[in-house]
Amino acid sequence: MSDTLNKLAAVLEARKGAEASSSYVAGLYAKGLDAILKKIGEEATETVLAAKTGDKAKIVHETADLWFHTLVLLAQQGLKPDDILFELERRFGTSGLDEKAARAGKR
Repeated sequence: MSDTLNKLAAVLEARKGAEASSSYVAGLYAKGLDAILKKIGEEATETVLAAKTGDKAKIVHETADLWFHTLVLLAQQGLKPDDILFELERRFGTSGLDEKAARAGKR
């Protein structure tokens, strides 16, 4: 499945240089970081609301939208899905409490 994320990331990267009117993503990039963050917030809220209904199809749909817009953010910031996957792999097998405590100690 990570191949799908990488393919999508390549498309999102290609849209960075596109004319704003040529695609939804190019338009988001043209509007800037605040517009991308607003979409992530909207999609996160819609995901939460879908989960509250218990409708699995809605949860999948809204989570896909949330992931998509998060991938737009990553591309906008010069990051790739593998950056996130490597971080999750680094954390794998570590207690969430220990990982959180370690991050708190770095601040």
